[in-house]
Amino acid sequence: MDEVGVIPGESGKKTMILKKYNRLLENNIIAMVPVRAGSTRVPNKNIRKFADTNLLELKLKVLKKVNGITQIIVSTDCDIAAEIAHKQNINVQWRDKYYAGSGVTNDQHWLHIAETTPGDIVFLAQVTSPLLRVSSIQKALNTFLNSDSNDSLNSVSVEKKFLWKDMNPINYDINVTPKSQDLPNIVSLNFAITIIHKQTMIKRKNVIGYRPSFFELDKVEALDIDDLVDFKVAELMYQELGNKWLMN
Repeated sequence: MDEVGVIPGESGKKTMILKKYNRLLENNIIAMVPVRAGSTRVPNKNIRKFADTNLLELKLKVLKKVNGITQIIVSTDCDIAAEIAHKQNINVQWRDKYYAGSGVTNDQHWLHIAETTPGDIVFLAQVTSPLLRVSSIQKALNTFLNSDSNDSLNSVSVEKKFLWKDMNPINYDINVTPKSQDLPNIVSLNFAITIIHKQTMIKRKNVIGYRPSFFELDKVEALDIDDLVDFKVAELMYQELGNKWLMN
């Protein structure tokens, strides 16, 4: 679709709203929520009690608040996860045991997700980022839809740390050690938000496109549950911040 020019004043606002609406219509955006049975470091982390809910149920409630998502699908090999999804009126896609196992590589996992996801755009929604707010997802999705130059949008965290590799510093001069805030802006993927054209995901076998856009999250929203310490910290922060904050 051709870009619509921005017209000053009220007419311009209406044009921008129409442009965004048309983009939503022409794109089939699928929020794919991958959850497998079990977990090595945090047993049953996707479905175990998390404050007054669980990670899967919480993510589904957040996604339901986001405008522009055509369909939410839970990809799983877990009966309990499927039951949680069905209670939320969410479709379930049963995942092959191989692709739910710990032996599958990321590129194999991502290719399988892309090939089994309907629609044109994949929003890979990880339940292990439980403090990601509705407003941040909405902003990221709107940013992606309004861009003609990027084929993926990926959330990142700025790493202001003194990094070393092979016994050498890689982001500063040890003879002129800067303050941490003056370190270069190196970012890491946190996988809280991944939005990518499905065909790009298939060709690349990755969640990073050929022309990615990075969407920076703060420490709270970027928190990723990898172990039991992360789980407990996220649970305490969720209880402190509240569900109303998350759904905003």
